[in-house]
This record gives sequence, C-alpha cells and structure tokens, in this order.
Amino acid sequence: MLNRLDDYPVHQTPEPLAHPATSDRNVYDRTWFNGYSADGSSYFGVGMAIYPHRGILDGAFSTVSTDGFQHCFYGSRVAPNERTDMSVGPFRIEVVEPLRRHRVVLDDNQTGLACDLTFSARTAPIQEGRQTLWSGTRRVMDATRFDQFGVWNGTVVHPDGELDVVDWHATKDRSWGVRGVGEPESGGVPNHRRQFFFLWAPLFWDDHVSHAIFFDGPKGEALVREGIEAPLFAAESDIPTEYDDTDTRMATARHQVSYHPGTRLASSATIDLVPLQGDMRTISLEPLLRFQMKGLGYGHPEWKQGSWKGELAIGGETFDPAALDLLAPENLHVQQVVRASDGERTGIGVLEQVVLGPYQAAGFESLLDGAR
Repeated sequence: MLNRLDDYPVHQTPEPLAHPATSDRNVYDRTWFNGYSADGSSYFGVGMAIYPHRGILDGAFSTVSTDGFQHCFYGSRVAPNERTDMSVGPFRIEVVEPLRRHRVVLDDNQTGLACDLTFSARTAPIQEGRQTLWSGTRRVMDATRFDQFGVWNGTVVHPDGELDVVDWHATKDRSWGVRGVGEPESGGVPNHRRQFFFLWAPLFWDDHVSHAIFFDGPKGEALVREGIEAPLFAAESDIPTEYDDTDTRMATARHQVSYHPGTRLASSATIDLVPLQGDMRTISLEPLLRFQMKGLGYGHPEWKQGSWKGELAIGGETFDPAALDLLAPENLHVQQVVRASDGERTGIGVLEQVVLGPYQAAGFESLLDGAR
C-alpha cells in the first residue's frame, strides 16, 4: 500500500510508510493546535488524527469566544490510504511548509462554525522526551511529541459572530505512537485500575518560550518530568534549520496545583524549572479562560477520538462551560489560558490538565472525588 511519501528517502522499516511498525490497534498519528488572543478572552483548538489499524481519520475544531459558550465541529471518516490527505468533510489541514507554516480551513457547514487560519512558526520544533506509560506488563502509551510556538492570522466564524484573528498566540503539537483511543478493548481479566495525571504548560514570554510536561502516578510520584526553554524568533525566516542546540533542557521540573473545592480543576498552579546549573525559576499561573478538551474529541461520550462513526460523519454542539458537571469523566480534561509570572517577567500560555482516579498529592482518593 503505497502513497506519495514513499517517494522520499524517509523509511524506517522495510514496509511502505502506510504500514505502522507496530500491530497495536491503538497506533495513531496526530496534529493538534491551539490559538488564543493576547488578553486571554478568546480561544480555539484544532485536532486531526489517523488511526491506521482502526481505519479511521477524525478531526475537530472548537472555539470559546467572548460570549462564553464553546462551539464545536466534529468529523470522522474512513481513513484514506494517502497519508498526505488531511481532510474530513469540510475540514482540512494543509502543510504549506513543513515546520514553518500550516493552513487550517473549515468550510461552511451545518454546525455554523467555519475558519480560514494560517499558522506561522516562531520557534524551532521542540522534541519532548519519549513518553512511555505502563499498565502491568503492557505499554498503554508509547509516544513521541514535538511542539512549536507561533502566531495565527485569519478568521473564525461561529454561531454568535466572527473573530478577527491577528497575531494570536499559537501552540502546535505533533505526536505519534500508541495511546488509548476509541472504544476500549473487551475480553480477558477486567482492569479496574484507572488512574491518570497529566500536566502540560507551554508559555510565551517576551523573547523566549518555556514548557513543562508532567505525568504522575497515583502517589504523586514522577513518571515524566521535563522542563524546557527556547528562543522566540521574530519571523519564520529567523528560525535556524539545525534544531538540536536551539533549546535548553532543565535538570528537572516540579509542579504544585491548587484546585477549586469540589472539583479537579486547577484554580492556580506553580511550576519550578530546575536547571542543570544556576538558580531555579518558579513560575506562577493564574487561569483566565477554560476550554473543555472534549470539544476536540478527548473523552467525548459520542465523538471520542478513534471511534467508528461510519464512512463519513459530521456533527456539532454548543455548550456553556460554566454549566458543566466538572467531575463528569468527559469534563476532566481541560486547557486553561493562563497569565504567567516569574517575579521579574510576565507571560501568557496554557495549562492543560487531566486528573483521573486516586492521586494522593491532591488528596483524591477515588475515581472522581473532588478537592476538599
């Protein structure tokens, strides 16, 4: 099964590129973006992924605007054999120039959402460490991710109006590998151990970016700890073509999160970036706006990523984030636009979090109890 990418010298196995190196049915390849205004009042998210062994490609676009509501478009289709085909119905992602520029288009459709947006990179790609998580003897996550920070320009149309997007902050997230998607597997001994803690904090400062990534176990023990700083460039053309030495890796990173009572939603957070040498940098985060990740299919009861919806399916919804039950499983995964401060400088970014199951560091004892 060949596609256009097979004409490039990029193969890692003797198989054509359409053949994943693993037979795990949860193998995936995802492109994801966020975008938000400089004052933190408006936000949108973009996601698209292919699941080769499930035979599915799906995508979503969702925005929270000044009206306070979150508007969502969802699409799913049979996966194309051609991997460069990143489209589902009226929604498509175009790689205009790899590692530099992308275009995201959602044509007019029945959901009332539409967009024409161009992402322009302002950092070199930043590769996170390989993330491997286990359940007993099985890898339940084994993925590589890289990030780029940049700017958006274009327009977003939603049912209540239009957003003029001019140099909005942007984070790009490309990841691939294996992780839990779609309908859960059945058969065998039931697995009742459900626990997951994830924190992800890409931040913009005047002349650089910082990033921190955390996966914790049920006692709060570190499974993944990573802190990174990297230069922020004025234009695409300023980004170097050699990427290995453009960012600075911390010795480790630490976090402390406070939660709204009765929920698992962060009310504030601090992140410590601990360098190999020199003084630790402590960053305080103050949430400004909340975006529910189910608007991009994460944990959505109906439009969960990687779930079979038929040859081609399109759907949408609008909801009020302030009216949700924040302890419902589909509402645990959020991104919040945050104001950042390290005592000398101020910045802006996002704090992504999901906390499921027991987590002793926050006093969570069961699957879905809230903060006291």
